[in-house]
Formats: sequence, structure tokens, C-alpha cells
Amino acid sequence: MSNISAAQVKELREKTGLGLMDCKKALEDAEGNMDKAIEELRKTSGVKASKKSGRSAADGLIAIKNIDDQIFMIEVNCETDFVARDDSFVEFTSQTLKSFSENPEKTLQELMDDGIEDNREKIVQKLGENIVVRRVAKTESSTITGSYLHSNNKIGCIVSLEGGSHDLAIDIAMHAAATDPLAVSPADIPSELVEKEREIYKAQSEDSGKPPEIIEKMIEGKVSKFLAEVSLTEQDFVKDPNTKINQLLKENSASILNFTRFEVGEGIEVEKVDFAAEVMSQIEG
Repeated sequence: MSNISAAQVKELREKTGLGLMDCKKALEDAEGNMDKAIEELRKTSGVKASKKSGRSAADGLIAIKNIDDQIFMIEVNCETDFVARDDSFVEFTSQTLKSFSENPEKTLQELMDDGIEDNREKIVQKLGENIVVRRVAKTESSTITGSYLHSNNKIGCIVSLEGGSHDLAIDIAMHAAATDPLAVSPADIPSELVEKEREIYKAQSEDSGKPPEIIEKMIEGKVSKFLAEVSLTEQDFVKDPNTKINQLLKENSASILNFTRFEVGEGIEVEKVDFAAEVMSQIEG
């Protein structure tokens, strides 16, 4: 059937969010029956969404919401910054955060099963990229909390304090977002990571020609410096480099219970795509 009107295609596109050519073909196959076209698109779109799920999604957004002193944070990934700035993707991220904040007792998988996955598949079809709700985090409502979201919406941090104030928690969240500490204090750094660093420093010092006891002191000095650099409490406060975070906490009768820092795409291995091969596969398939 070739006499499908532009108005029909437009209506189907508005109902499904899919591309013009997909909508036109679905209507032709359904001989103009709108309900049948929608049903078939739902079937085929699930297949297409599944195919896209194998592609690397290392861009996206961090979103944060504060409800009654409890803070919720999520990371939603896509493949490109272009899609990350799309209004539909921003809205999907916002709605996902809303679902999380309204159901704080649920795991991410439970949230996905409760409707987010259906919305994800629809937005995948509309935008043509793999989209992943990667992770969620929250503070405890019984503590002093603070958050920081960088202006590009790519880095966010939430903090829980015992004592102190909300302003202090916000300052520490901003600091942690900027410095990316591994843990709250040196005691929280995994021992295997410390030993790995010690082995590296040992290998670097072997050809120094210095006596073993001097080398050992050099190694321990470097380990101590490493622990100070990656521990939140030992770092120089970004807003006042003459003050360390532990000093700031002491002055405000506070301690850090925990913090969570998200940076879009961190730790994701980006798939290298052979675009020529991809184009050929689409032509052939």
C-alpha cells in the first residue's frame, strides 16, 4: 500500500517516537491500520533495542535530587554527547531519578522491572543509541547531607556527615567531585592497592645505588604521600589549600560517614567502531 498520507506517518511518529521511515513502512505493512502498525513496531523495536544494547555507552548525564535531606543520585549513559543533550534523553534521566527517589527501598533492577526498562527501550528506538541506567546511590536521611553536581552534569557527589552542617557537607561534596579521592581516610584504602603501590616504588628504587635502609625509608615515604593524596580527610581543601579536610572537619565538630562520587563513563571501555565495516554490514543486512 503506497497511499499512506504524511499526516498518518506524523501521527504514528508522535505516538511511538520512532523514525519517519520506520513509521511509513509499518503503516504500509499494516495497510494503513494504525493499531496494527503500533503493535508491529512494538515487536520490531524490541529487537532493535536488543541489538543496540551491545554498543558502548560511555557518555550521558549525572542527576541529583534532594528530598527531605535524603539525596538521590543516578548515572544514565548513552553513546554520544549529542544524545546526552537531547531533550528526550534529559527527560528520561529526570523521570528515572524521580522513580528512584519515590521508591528508595528498591534496587536498580527492581526499578527497571517496574517500568523503567520499557521507557528505556522506547528512548533507544527514538534516539538510535544504546542507553543504560548504569547506577544509583543515596544518602541516609538521618544524617547531615550535601551534594554537588558540576555544571556539565558529568560529575556529581553526595556526602553524609555526622555533625557539622549542610553547608559543610556541600563544600566537601564539591571538593570530592574535584579531587576524586579513593576513600574517606588512609585506613579505608584497600591493603592490596597499598601493596601494589609499594611494589612499584620498590622497583623504581632498585637501581638507585642507595643502602637498603635508605631505600626502605624512601618507599615508605612515597607510600605515605600516596595515601595522603588519595584519602579525602588528608587532602588540602580546594577552597582553601592551607586547610586540610580533617582540620575543616575538626573545626566544625564533624566526621565523614561516607561519600559517593559518580563521573560519567568512568571505568567503561569504549568500543572502537570500524565505521566502514558498520556501513557495509547495514547495506548487506
